[in-house]
Amino acid sequence: MDFQVVVLAGGTSETLSPLVSKDVPKALLPVANRPLLSYALDLLEASDLKDLIVVVEGQEAARLVGAWVSSAYLDRLRVEVVAVSEDLGSAGALRAISKRLTANDILVISGDLVTDVLPGAVAATHRRNGAAVTALLCSVPVSGPSETASSSGKDKAKKPNRLNIVGLDKTKQFLLHIVSGTDVEKDVRVDKRKIQAVGQMEIRSDLMDAHLYAFKRTILQDVVEQKEAYRSIRLEVLPYLVRSQLRSAPSGGIGTTVGETGNNAVFSSGNLQCLSQHRVIAPSAFKQDVLSRSHGGHRCCAYIATKSKYCHRLNSIQSYCDINRDVTGEASHLSGYSFSAQNNIIHPSSVLGSKTTIGPHCILAEGSQLGDKCSVKRSVIGRHCRIGSNVKIVNSVVMNHVVIEDGCHIQGSVVCNNVQLQERSVLKDCQIGAGYIVTAGSEHKAESLARK
Repeated sequence: MDFQVVVLAGGTSETLSPLVSKDVPKALLPVANRPLLSYALDLLEASDLKDLIVVVEGQEAARLVGAWVSSAYLDRLRVEVVAVSEDLGSAGALRAISKRLTANDILVISGDLVTDVLPGAVAATHRRNGAAVTALLCSVPVSGPSETASSSGKDKAKKPNRLNIVGLDKTKQFLLHIVSGTDVEKDVRVDKRKIQAVGQMEIRSDLMDAHLYAFKRTILQDVVEQKEAYRSIRLEVLPYLVRSQLRSAPSGGIGTTVGETGNNAVFSSGNLQCLSQHRVIAPSAFKQDVLSRSHGGHRCCAYIATKSKYCHRLNSIQSYCDINRDVTGEASHLSGYSFSAQNNIIHPSSVLGSKTTIGPHCILAEGSQLGDKCSVKRSVIGRHCRIGSNVKIVNSVVMNHVVIEDGCHIQGSVVCNNVQLQERSVLKDCQIGAGYIVTAGSEHKAESLARK
């Protein structure tokens, strides 16, 4: 395929503070003891897409990512790591490297995407339909603690988020309408002429824009260069392309719509509860082949992953916890590891004290040691950690070179590299930045602690 691949790897995202830092950019944040970026790169390699541009925000972050990629993917991938200014946004990052894009089609994937949907399948759909853009849409992921978590409260329950409102044609190949971000809470306005042109539109609120796109290069470059204020592909570039398609399509007869106002069909955001999975708007004039022919405009397509596919973006503290939980649980096939008969991974070099138990869906990395009577449940423990006796770790991530003294309890928390938890300290739903010292006997709940 004549595709050029761009991986948007981010930099030191504030939304992930204090997990990311100048020493650990987002791309290298460990997920099940693997750098986050490795999930996207392995996925591309599996689709035989091996010539990549990895875009990183910030010179130092780019240096660290480049060094890791050169070591981990030597003789496997041909990767050019490009540093861009921080806080450009995804559209701004593409604008910054626009002159490097020369292929007919461009595949853009977010470096924080963890999925088993092959990018090659999206690329093939894009080519088959001759589209201006093809977006991967997945089922909205479940968010929140696992059922075994002891936290209570209705806001703690695992629940899907509403991230997008999507309009599809009857064949579910063509993307006719998309609303993202804060606009999902507003009334949904659909161009009546577009509905009349295609004959039927299915409105869905159960799909997520996965931030994996195939673009026709010339159209992508035109948009990012002409719309200089655009910062986001998901919130601005894609909706713009969807809105502007079919400008030359013929209009049909008067459509049967809901709440017409001028040329728009309007849905109240409150009525979206009634949509559940989808709702169909169908005018009297049915022209199902409009999108399959050229009318001087461009076409926007969708590749909808089946519900059995895993798809999640790591763009928040909660999603970091969710993905670590999933990759050691229901989506363990993405981890790259072979789990034991007990559904866990205990490295042969690790040391366990008397009566210490490592439960299912846990990973214990090389060189780590646990004292007597410890309990680890649904958690990931990194390399060369030193853990004392009578320590309980539940639904948590403990990174590398962490010292946890006797009697500590950790639940629903993320503990970064080189942290020291002094004896009998308690963490619940906390994030502890690299190198922080948690004092003996202290208790912390729903706090973010980092060195000043």
